[in-house]
Amino acid sequence: MFGIDGNHDTHRFGFFLVPDFSMMAFTSAVEPLRLANRVSGTTLYSGATYSLDGNPVSASNGVEINVDGDINSAQNLHTVIVCAGIDVHLHCDKRLISRLRHMASHGTAIGGVCTASHILAKAGLLDGCSCTIHWENLTALAEEFPDLEVTSELFEIHRNRFTCAGGTAALDMMLHWISLFRGNKLAADVADEMLHHRIRDGSEKQRMELRNRLGVSHPKLLAVVSLMEENLEEPMTCSGLAKQVGLSTRQLERLFQKYMHNAPTRYYLELRLSRARFLLRQTSLPVLSIALAAGFVSASHFSKCYREFYGRTPSEERYTVS
Repeated sequence: MFGIDGNHDTHRFGFFLVPDFSMMAFTSAVEPLRLANRVSGTTLYSGATYSLDGNPVSASNGVEINVDGDINSAQNLHTVIVCAGIDVHLHCDKRLISRLRHMASHGTAIGGVCTASHILAKAGLLDGCSCTIHWENLTALAEEFPDLEVTSELFEIHRNRFTCAGGTAALDMMLHWISLFRGNKLAADVADEMLHHRIRDGSEKQRMELRNRLGVSHPKLLAVVSLMEENLEEPMTCSGLAKQVGLSTRQLERLFQKYMHNAPTRYYLELRLSRARFLLRQTSLPVLSIALAAGFVSASHFSKCYREFYGRTPSEERYTVS
């Protein structure tokens, strides 16, 4: 794919592409390595792509990528990065998991971008490590693997395991990785080539500020929405939310009508149902577990609310997607 493995100092990367992988995360991980070779004038890194069976793989945007071989032809690699995207729960193939375990047992460093953390978790390769994943998948990963230390960081590098949230977070992770092993100067030069003016730290937030997402700046309204987003599994009452920010329930209702054109109770319900819909579409968690994760006390109540809002039951939603 890039770089010619001309000497023993070349660090050999393998990129395992999973169907519907994120093209942005993949290229954000690859390009810093290619540019590090160009900027340094030497082959510091070589890279090759692999799929389960050696056939081309389609990214989530529909672009098909030809690969260099199947996963069993990936030999003598220092580092493997699994690239995943949407519907990752459908692509946790036993052969891929077995191959990753084998390579890890022989000292290969294993990483994942975007939702690939789910595959690494399935393989048991994140046990005892801090890990992260795209913000949409954080709840699902924590629900399915409760013993994992799942964070909301941009990226996590823990010994010879590394994960990132996807998108451009893969770029920051790889620049940080280059900095660790090849120095800050090279990482900065690569970032400059990519017009990436600031290398973000792993601890920075994945999502943009709430005021920018909502397009409002009222501090008490933002505080309430933040509380709602932080308490989806155990919803707070409307009066409890109002009291928390020093408002009466009536004042809170007026704020929501003015800025959100919605009642606070309805807005809160929509947040919970939106989380549930994502979990139904992107995980294989039981419907009851999803209902509880979205703050519903029973599957029947969840199904009733879901059908009223989306026009289909949770089970129908899952069947339609699959």
